[in-house]
Amino acid sequence: MELYLGDIVQTKKNHPCGSDQWEIIRVGMDIRIRCLGCDRVVMLPRRKFESSVKKIIQRKMDSDEK
Repeated sequence: MELYLGDIVQTKKNHPCGSDQWEIIRVGMDIRIRCLGCDRVVMLPRRKFESSVKKIIQRKMDSDEK
């Protein structure tokens, strides 16, 4: 799965605050995401994160990547 900094993703399960939308703030072997409902930051292993993503809502690509 291609993931970029700033992407907004929708997860299969809701966060306890009720939101299911997250912004990716770190990409690597671990993925750090920030809840768009309550600003909580969570770090997950890439494999677990990729299995919990329902869809990518918004892509945030750099200008040099097309």
